[in-house]
Amino acid sequence: MKAHRPTLRATLTALVLVVAPGVAVLGTAGDAFAVTKISHATATGMFRDVGITWSSSGNCSDRYNSTCTSFEQLNLATAQGAQTLKRASGCALNITGGTETGHASGTYSHWNGYKLDYGKNTCVTSYIKNNFGYIGLRGDGAPQYKSGSGNIYADEGTHWDVLYYNCGGC
Repeated sequence: MKAHRPTLRATLTALVLVVAPGVAVLGTAGDAFAVTKISHATATGMFRDVGITWSSSGNCSDRYNSTCTSFEQLNLATAQGAQTLKRASGCALNITGGTETGHASGTYSHWNGYKLDYGKNTCVTSYIKNNFGYIGLRGDGAPQYKSGSGNIYADEGTHWDVLYYNCGGC
């Protein structure tokens, strides 16, 4: 019997069916997932609701200024992931980096809404190291830890650089 292989037409049709206005879709029909973007105001409201703080060296929120901390175009799942970390850890959480310019580029980047930086403190560091699995060093030498949901926490020395693939069990 001949193995079933999807045709290009079937694959493209499946992709068209999952595309919706205002929602970006990544991957193929088999592994597609929607990425919902939120505004700076929505993100700060979500953070405020659970006691997460944020700061910037420039005391600003302009996405196009690297001294600011912006949440414009943050993925909803990233904001929810921050809420999950705050609730699960019970630690003080201060965001020092969001979607503003100045971070490394790439698909799963700060600019594209997948990453947040958190100021380091003993509580957060202990929670990450005691609850997530060590997975080795990143290319730049930063030790990495992976949560049960698959999010990656990299210790960059002065802060935690967190890559949210999902909301962390929200």
